[in-house]
Amino acid sequence: MGNLQINTTQNVNLDYKIVSIGERIVAFLIDGFILYVYAYLVNLIGDAIGYVYEDYWTQRGLVALIFLPAMFYSLLMHSLFNGQTVGKMLLKMRVVRLDGTPVHWSNLLVRWMLRLVDIWIFLGSIGILSILFSEKRQRVGDAAAGTVVISTKKKTKVSHTILEEINEEYVPQFTNVTLLTDKDVRLIKETFHIARKSGDFRTLTALRVKVESILQTNSKLYDVPFLDTVLKDYNYYTQKM
Repeated sequence: MGNLQINTTQNVNLDYKIVSIGERIVAFLIDGFILYVYAYLVNLIGDAIGYVYEDYWTQRGLVALIFLPAMFYSLLMHSLFNGQTVGKMLLKMRVVRLDGTPVHWSNLLVRWMLRLVDIWIFLGSIGILSILFSEKRQRVGDAAAGTVVISTKKKTKVSHTILEEINEEYVPQFTNVTLLTDKDVRLIKETFHIARKSGDFRTLTALRVKVESILQTNSKLYDVPFLDTVLKDYNYYTQKM
């Protein structure tokens, strides 16, 4: 699984996980099953219509009209549910722009139109190959639309929220931490814990430098205590507001 670097509103470089091709295929199959069930129901409805209208073309026209939403399933679902279909919801993934912002309808339209090349004409081979050999796991439609599919899986532990345990006697060191937003702090904390757990000192240093540039500080603290203090200070000030 690859990573996508995204700049937050405060220009903090952080990584989002890009979903694997296997997860995308499973999501596609789930959506395909939904369309299969829908087509089966439409066929039953078509049989019922045959008892009401004897004219063949009237029957076919009504059936085609009922089936029409299925033709636009991917476009409609992604548009209505902010970059997700039922399959993507179940597997916790979402289509976003390369900068991490929500997709626009024009991005989704380009992706949907190029499904013809990625999936249907060449039986999915073009889409699979482009995902496999793309740095950001993009199919042709993603590359053209400037989008990528990322994982939205989140653990519900307190350690993965912006909350930090601070006692009543805690004295903050950085008064300007409120320049950060809740989203920034959450992403900083996620990256901080992942890098610390894996011993990725380069990421810790890069994150520290980025945060210091935002807060315009020049602390003598080492990377880990500095970032830990920033997180606690942010919680201290936001809880006091």
